[in-house]
Amino acid sequence: MHRLLRYTLDLFAPVEPDPPTPPLPAIADLVDANTPRIFFHPQATRQALCEGMVVQYAFVRSRRRTIGFQVGPQGLSVRAPLRTPLYVVDSALKEKASWIVRKLHDAGKRQQAHAPMAIRWSDGMELPYLGRSIMLRLDRRQPRSAGPVWDAAGETLWLPLGTDATPAQLQRAMQRWMQEQALVLFGQRLAHFAPQLGVRWTRLLLSNARTRWGSAKTDGTVRLHWRLLQFRPEVIDYVVVHELSHLRVMNHSPAFWETVQSVLPDYAALRRELKQERLPAW
Repeated sequence: MHRLLRYTLDLFAPVEPDPPTPPLPAIADLVDANTPRIFFHPQATRQALCEGMVVQYAFVRSRRRTIGFQVGPQGLSVRAPLRTPLYVVDSALKEKASWIVRKLHDAGKRQQAHAPMAIRWSDGMELPYLGRSIMLRLDRRQPRSAGPVWDAAGETLWLPLGTDATPAQLQRAMQRWMQEQALVLFGQRLAHFAPQLGVRWTRLLLSNARTRWGSAKTDGTVRLHWRLLQFRPEVIDYVVVHELSHLRVMNHSPAFWETVQSVLPDYAALRRELKQERLPAW
């Protein structure tokens, strides 16, 4: 009862800003050397001890009625009503401690699972190509002007580089070869699907964008990311059809997806595969 009365009086008291936030105390001041984990938010201004673990979190006041907790890739964010005293926020954190730690662990696992794998460029390495794995080998016997040699039977690409080639040289040679293959394959798939959709593309450009696999402009220009070659052909066809469909419907309305489905009935599964597949970081 006393706690409720105190909280009610606080709600109707004049709004006063929180005291200046001092620097976060040293972790050693809160826990001993056996603390198993520290969760840190880049914009952290406050911290709490949850389930024996230090959680440094971003704290924001806003016009809301309740205290809100959000756990994302960066960590924990806490939003509180303008008039809520800090001791009430601290109490709420203690009550939600178990949930907060569990969600932080889950977020960390998801982030680790989606982190791109690093490529170690070297003779004999393997890379995904058209849904399968191919081997890269260095062939010092061939002059560089001869260009790479593709051994389809052995699924091996021989690059005209010496065994002393640096990882950067190997990467550049592989990228040039893949871009050459991409122009040929993408052009073939665009020519195959455009008549089925009743559209006309005018120019194909390769993309190196970080967040988009393709794009299309009303003048018929289609951009496709050259690294699509690392997916299986059916997934590449989905991206090709997706961009060609934009030449009919320049948005993602139901009419657009109906256009895609008219050519690729299983587009939804291919779309999920494109989003879920993990490619090594180039």
